[in-house]
Amino acid sequence: MSLALDRGLLREMHEHLGRAYPEEGCGVLLGREADGRRRVTRVIGFENRLEASRRNRYVIAPEQLLQAEREARALELEVLGFFHSHPDHPAQPSAFDLEHAWPYYSYVIVSLHGGRVADSRSWRLADDRAGFLPETLELVAEPDAAARGSGGTSPGEPSGDTR
Repeated sequence: MSLALDRGLLREMHEHLGRAYPEEGCGVLLGREADGRRRVTRVIGFENRLEASRRNRYVIAPEQLLQAEREARALELEVLGFFHSHPDHPAQPSAFDLEHAWPYYSYVIVSLHGGRVADSRSWRLADDRAGFLPETLELVAEPDAAARGSGGTSPGEPSGDTR
């Protein structure tokens, strides 16, 4: 399985997560899946709604996920997964990420060191929930703005952490 997204969307994701630093940032990936390949066509950045431990955990509130699902339906897309940052930690799933992950979805984790992107990796939860499997993160040519829809990130109960 691979997760494809254009460089512009990756840049939007990185910018959103950079603004959240030194706390974890988070968001949702929208797109389509066909023939074992997922193509992200929209990223939606959300505010981390966790009250405490925001440096190493995140929460996307139910109303934020509902907003993403409505937007996906309106654009004839689906929620493919989630993204979040690991401030000053590797782009690898933590035990907390494993505990709160859902099957099917892609999880892009972005490592930020000193507020700058160090690494971006995608993961999928194994069917037996024993751990995450690496997913190929494929960067593709940028589509034009009209093909992508409104694009951009917006200031949204998947959870994760950096330990």
